[in-house]
Amino acid sequence: MTTDPRYPVGKFHRLETYTDATRAAAIATLAALPVALRTAVAGLNESQISTPYREGGWTVRQVIHHLADSHANAYIRTRFTLTADKPTVMPYPENVWAELADAKSAPIEGSLAMLDGMHARWVSLLNARPTADFARAFVHPEHGERTLDWMVEMYGWHSRHHTAHITELRKAKGW
Repeated sequence: MTTDPRYPVGKFHRLETYTDATRAAAIATLAALPVALRTAVAGLNESQISTPYREGGWTVRQVIHHLADSHANAYIRTRFTLTADKPTVMPYPENVWAELADAKSAPIEGSLAMLDGMHARWVSLLNARPTADFARAFVHPEHGERTLDWMVEMYGWHSRHHTAHITELRKAKGW
């Protein structure tokens, strides 16, 4: 953990090499996210869910909805990467999406349920792929050419990163 509330598990650092072990660890993190997230928000009331995890940051509600939005994009990008030759994936304006009415006020259960089902499918898909498939590439307009290994590693970090926003807020507030 770091002392910077923006990056409670540290910033994402791209691995120089990916191995079966790093890949398995990242996939295990993706598999664990739905339960970890439900545990992180268990017992929070509406006021607590509407609390920003840091000054100027998103509320717990916005973090949950962001995870559903972001991981839905990653799941679809995974499928394109596995079925097309170096597809260009579409970025999305996460900060703008976090300001939409549903992200600011909708109950979190819909996004938690979405993550339950989507992660079950995503992990099943990833676990069924041969090692060579993780070298398949896609092009992201903001990140350039990346591999499926990079995406899996990055979203493993992303899962820990945002879960820690909530758990560190709970520690700080004594919830």
